[in-house]
Formats: sequence, structure tokens, C-alpha cells
Amino acid sequence: MITEQACAKINLFLHVGGRRPDGFHPVQSLAVFTDAGDTLAMEPAIGLSLIVNGPFAKGLDGEGDNLVLRAARALGSQGANISLTKNLPVASGIGGGSADAAAALRGLNQLWDAGKDQTALCEIAAELGSDIPACVLSRPCFMEGRGEVLRIAESLPRVPMLLVNPGVPVPTKDVFAALTDRSGVEMTLPRGRFADTADLLRFLETTRNDLEEPAKRLQPVIGEVLAAIPSLPGALLARMSGSGATCFGIFADDDCCTRAAEMLQQTQPGWWIQSTFVPETGIVPESPGQDIGPTPEGL
Repeated sequence: MITEQACAKINLFLHVGGRRPDGFHPVQSLAVFTDAGDTLAMEPAIGLSLIVNGPFAKGLDGEGDNLVLRAARALGSQGANISLTKNLPVASGIGGGSADAAAALRGLNQLWDAGKDQTALCEIAAELGSDIPACVLSRPCFMEGRGEVLRIAESLPRVPMLLVNPGVPVPTKDVFAALTDRSGVEMTLPRGRFADTADLLRFLETTRNDLEEPAKRLQPVIGEVLAAIPSLPGALLARMSGSGATCFGIFADDDCCTRAAEMLQQTQPGWWIQSTFVPETGIVPESPGQDIGPTPEGL
């Protein structure tokens, strides 16, 4: 049996450009991956099947063509029994479905001995969804193009992080439709060698999430979340991830983050609140600043 973690993807910032002729919006973002996530278990079988369990399994009821099964079919035609433990809220701006599909690609690649390298898996992933290639990597990376053009960030410190979702739906298409103010995608992205949290925060001060304001107009409770996080002891930054509704807070240390989760859960028992962290990542000696996937010129 092969087990893969489908880590929550957090967009630390998200800048959006004008809509392209193909209907996609160009973006610039720094994506990181937390210790929290879904879990996939895969074992050989005659046919292909998927069982979903966990606290958010009901959110996938009636979804006949789950991204996990689509990823499996895109990789090959062999069989597998796949079990998905759904710990992350569905359609919540933290890449849950995309992370699940990416984990399926990684795990089935091993199970079936398909022999695909990381670049090949990212190419398959790009056909399934714009942010799935980043989830295949599951390490800090800058995203461009429609999200599939990736450059690995050189290093990142351990980042204590609080995830908060108020439990409201925010359809991505509606958020983009309500978007009126765009940062564009002309920012010169750094190498991504962040020495410590202060260094990371200095960079993030020059960025924002363009989708935050339209999401708040659609679901004002997101504004309540973004106001609540900075009021907690040790909070250093609060921002929405992706198209929402999940928001994140960066905290001074793990203890502050844990206490903040406990305090907020007492006042907001109906919200999904998760204390987690982004693991420290160092430079990969053989591939600093490695580009993954198609180049912008190839779009």
C-alpha cells in the first residue's frame, strides 16, 4: 500500500492580470504547503475505485468524477483501490481537490511503477487543473502563467500558521467575476531565499491577494475572519488564501499559534480552525531556482 499526504496549499499572495483570450487569468503567487492536509492510501486492484471518508467527506457527495479518479485515468489504465481521508474543507481556497489529485499522481506513479519524473507528472497535472502542478511539488514555489508555470523558492523558514474557514461557499468563478482591481503580473519575483520570518513578511508587505476584496463583498463573514486573526496574541499577518473562504494567519511561534486556535474556537465554535505550520525548506543544491513545467513563452 502507498500512502501520500495531500498538503493544504496556501497562496501567501495572489496577483491577477487581465483575462487571456483562452479564458484564463494570468497570475503571480507564492504557494506554500502546510503540515495539515488530506491523506490518500492506494493499493493494487483489478479496477479503479475511490472511497472517501473523514470529517469533510460529505462535501464530495454526488461528485461522480472526482479529481482523484481523473488524475488516475490521466496517469494510466491500471487498477487501484484508493481511499481518501478528507480533512480539509471542500472548495475553500487551499487547494484541497488539487492536492488530492496531485497526491494520487505521485502515489499511483509509485504503485504502478509508471516511471514518470516530476516534470512529467507536472505536465499531466497541468491538463487537469491550473494549480495541480504546484501541488505535485508540494514545496514553496512561485506560480505564474495560469498557475502551472512554477519556480521553486530557494528557501523558507518554518512558518507557524493558523487556518480559519467560516464555512461559507465562495465559488471561484463568482469571485473572479466580481474582481475590479488587479495588481497585474509584472512584478519582478525574488529568488525566494527567505532567511527568516521577518524576511518573508517584508516581502509579503509589498503584495496582496487581489481576490480578497471581491470575496469579502460576496461573503462579508470573510472580513470578520480577517479582523479576528490579527486580534489574537502573536499574530503577524492575516490574509485570505486563493479565492477563499479560508484565511490564514502567520504567528510568532508554534505556542502562540496553538493558543490562538484555542481562543478563536471558543468564540467561533462553528468555524473550522486548524493550527499548523509550513515546514522549513532549504536550498536544493543541484537545482537552485529550478523551473518546472512550461515556460511563459510556451503558453
